[in-house]
Amino acid sequence: MQPTPGNCSWLHDLLLVRTRGKGLYEITHEVEERLRLQPGSFGLCHLYLPHTSASLLINESYDPSARRDLESFLERLVPENQAWMSHTLEGPDDSSSHLRAALLPISLSIPLEKGRLALGRWQGIYLVEHRSGGRERQVRLDVLLFHTGERER
Repeated sequence: MQPTPGNCSWLHDLLLVRTRGKGLYEITHEVEERLRLQPGSFGLCHLYLPHTSASLLINESYDPSARRDLESFLERLVPENQAWMSHTLEGPDDSSSHLRAALLPISLSIPLEKGRLALGRWQGIYLVEHRSGGRERQVRLDVLLFHTGERER
């Protein structure tokens, strides 16, 4: 690996996502729109979710049945309103939403290559809402860019 001469820059943005209740909300397109990078840019995009009852995830984005299967799996893995759950201050989904969030990540780092997210062909970025009611969630985008001055071919 050889170092390439160029300049670095740090970008920051905030993406607001409105959810309608439990489920996976694909945010790949919204993240890509916020990036608007030069074709010769390389670097790292870091996403961070400052919430305790939601998560971030990279998963298949081509077939909607993959999303439905994951949603069903989370429901079976951590059902809400269980008799042993004591943290119910905000309702029957309170404890289960925090437990699900403890199992899935709240941050993702994705390489940037030639000005684009270096995701696999069928990969998408999802915000996973664990609460039954809708919420407005914030996703922080921090991007470290290395500009080589090259143009995309």
